[in-house]
Amino acid sequence: MATRFFLYFWCGAVLFEVIFRCYDYWIINKSEGVSFHHESNEAGLIQALSEAFPEQSFYPVHRLDKMTSGLLIVACHKKAAALFGSIFENHEIEKRYLAFSIRKPKKKQGTIAGGMEPSRRGQWKLTQGKDNFAITQFFSAAHQGGRAFIVRPLTGKTHQIRVALKSIGSPILGDSRYGGEAADRGYLHAYALSFDWQGERKHYICPPISGDIFTNDFMACVETKLDDALLIWPSKK
Repeated sequence: MATRFFLYFWCGAVLFEVIFRCYDYWIINKSEGVSFHHESNEAGLIQALSEAFPEQSFYPVHRLDKMTSGLLIVACHKKAAALFGSIFENHEIEKRYLAFSIRKPKKKQGTIAGGMEPSRRGQWKLTQGKDNFAITQFFSAAHQGGRAFIVRPLTGKTHQIRVALKSIGSPILGDSRYGGEAADRGYLHAYALSFDWQGERKHYICPPISGDIFTNDFMACVETKLDDALLIWPSKK
């Protein structure tokens, strides 16, 4: 597990936190409400990184929605970016997300699979088809009158987790686009990443650091009821 060592502040707010860095890549903890790319008059994450570290090149290899906080990999040169591209394309990276909904899901755990297609007002919807196929696995536990979720996406489609949880009746708290109740933030956080790099298994964990629900009690629930090491995830096949 990496050690946090650096915070960067932008206009009085934390845009990102550097969790780990090496010659090939950096691991970033993105704050919620921060766009990945430049948006209107608002600096995006990549722009903020480049302005904070002008001597360093950055190559994005995946992204997070604006409402989502948590772990991101940023490659530092073209060769590393190409290698990460292959890792993601071949689904050789393990990702875990934390989420919270105040609504009880139709099932407490399982797999949500289906095609993804654009819907109205910038939404996506799950279909019975195979086009743009998305697979999402999850476990959940009762917490503060709602449900805490740990989620394992096996694909990386736009809004995949948000659509998946809505489809089982548990839209994410704060995710107004998909029917979630209003809150101080969208309660989706990229919690853990694991992948092989140059023959060595890399593993990074980053608990959420903001949100009225993402408290020590929430993490205690995760660690006791949704401990990834104790869960038996369905096979990828």
